[in-house]
Amino acid sequence: MFASPALAQREYSTNSKKAIKLFEEALKYYSAKRNSEALDILQKAIKADDQFVEAYAVSGDCYSDIGDLKNAIASYQKVVDISPDFMATSYKQLADVQFRTGDYKAALGNYQIFMTKKRVNPKIREEAERYLKNAEFGAVMKERPVPFDPKNLGPSVNTDQYEYFPVLTADEQTLVFTRNQRQSAGMDYQEDFYISFSDGGDWTQAVNLGKPINTDDNEGAQTITADGKQLFFIGCNRKTGLGSCDIYRSLRNGKNWGNPENLGSPVNSSKWESQPSISADGKTLYFVSNRSGGLGGMDIWVTQLAPNGEWTIPRNLGEPINTPFSEETPFIHPDGKTLYFTSNGHVGMGEKDIYVTRMDSVGVWSTPQNLGYPINTWNDEQGLFVAASGENAYFSSDREGGLGKLDLYSFKLYDEVRPTRVTYVKGKVVDKVTGKPLAAKFELIDIETSEVVIESGSDPINGSFLVTLPVDHSYALNVSKDQYLFYSEHFSLPKEHDISKPYRMDVPLQPIKYGEKVVLKNIFFETASYDLLPESQVELNKLVAFMVNNPTINIEIGGHTDNVGKPEDNQLLSENRSRSVRTYLIENGISEDRMQYMGYGQEQPVDTNETPEGRANNRRTEFKVLSGE
Repeated sequence: MFASPALAQREYSTNSKKAIKLFEEALKYYSAKRNSEALDILQKAIKADDQFVEAYAVSGDCYSDIGDLKNAIASYQKVVDISPDFMATSYKQLADVQFRTGDYKAALGNYQIFMTKKRVNPKIREEAERYLKNAEFGAVMKERPVPFDPKNLGPSVNTDQYEYFPVLTADEQTLVFTRNQRQSAGMDYQEDFYISFSDGGDWTQAVNLGKPINTDDNEGAQTITADGKQLFFIGCNRKTGLGSCDIYRSLRNGKNWGNPENLGSPVNSSKWESQPSISADGKTLYFVSNRSGGLGGMDIWVTQLAPNGEWTIPRNLGEPINTPFSEETPFIHPDGKTLYFTSNGHVGMGEKDIYVTRMDSVGVWSTPQNLGYPINTWNDEQGLFVAASGENAYFSSDREGGLGKLDLYSFKLYDEVRPTRVTYVKGKVVDKVTGKPLAAKFELIDIETSEVVIESGSDPINGSFLVTLPVDHSYALNVSKDQYLFYSEHFSLPKEHDISKPYRMDVPLQPIKYGEKVVLKNIFFETASYDLLPESQVELNKLVAFMVNNPTINIEIGGHTDNVGKPEDNQLLSENRSRSVRTYLIENGISEDRMQYMGYGQEQPVDTNETPEGRANNRRTEFKVLSGE
């Protein structure tokens, strides 16, 4: 609001009594926030004296308040043109409005003039210095635009109301977003979740997600796991809440969502928790809070799901991500190490810009990188979602040409700010005999590091599963369920893997039965040797666990080779390999009386020996059930 010593003393830059009278009348309307009426009177005051500096200054304030930035600039420019030394803050006010229109070069010049002024409030000077850096940055970035061609998601998704916070499953087939609209004329706005499905490049008509997730209260700021089975969102001012806004979670079985549950303490507190982003595997949750222990304003925090099913005490991400200002709308990509967020504390082009930071191998985040112009502008940008492929990004905008107040858009993200290439493995677990879908536990292990990268379960209703994985790695899959033989497989996702074609893997689980065999596909030996490679340990431990969990079962461990080499050498190699596996199990507590070992050499092939792939399938270790429950 306009204020100056001259005004307080009723000493004006004009001698026109008429202009002064009109000006003082206009001040009353301005103080009451009746800007339009104030402007009408101020124009009359200026007409009475077109050099009346104070009238131009308050006109600039009025125009700025109502968002008429063009006239605000013209008014403030008049102030500094007529009387450069009238009031130092006039240069900052002019620069602020120029900055809000993206005229960074003009804003920079006026911020620089303001910084030369004496007797300026230190807080105002500090703010001006921050915006001066932003203006310098904006001027450079505007001259170096990045590729950006947003596409409206269309009328099946967008309406004449507000659509925002888009999130998608890893296969980009399911879209969940927030819609804020009036339910009927005269009613307050209501936030609900809507869902749409990809249909040959278009989106189906979005429908309300319905109960029990949507209620008569507002729901918003949702995040979904890569497989679409867990939905985290915000509920505010609820009876079950711990603070003003809390994080809730709902689990999906088949097509039905369960009743949302408050995550409780320590994730939620008496403060404000919002804008969650869940990792692809559902075990790491990023969110925004103004709780104590932060760096200032809104900060981004993180919590992990412990093995006991409880969330750990949230940890502030700290520098270089959080600042004394506000960091919001975090989004952790399915690669688990690329984080996008918005901030008004880092050097940027507007009030809030979108940034990207990457976590290294020891958990340290890189200095945030601004996504650049025109993804970021002088307006607020926030709510970015990047698909698992890393190519497609989704966001909300009120840009010209939209269908409503706020629409959803997609665009191709340029290479420099893309995350690690991630694809997904999609499949179904069924009973091998009946074909009935099964709820089973599964693990995906990085063969090179033996690290379990995914530990999850298939859907109890339809047996489906979907997990995201970085390319350029080899993985082992282990699937297990009580009263069934466990299943193992291994596969590679090469660097050149077409991420638009996910790896499909259906898993038939065999009920435990006499004579049934399981190929141990993740047991590896040195070439022409019976020495077990370290990569075999994960699978061997699975076999140990199977024997412990099924104490009445006895097995035969069988070794097989291809037909390369002498038959007698292959026979001996197969015997030694099966014995190596038996020895490992004995060393890990399994009674030797429960295990036999046999070498079959090249006599029982399961594939042709005429191709490398066929020979690889014939070189195998398996176990057979000799007696069971």
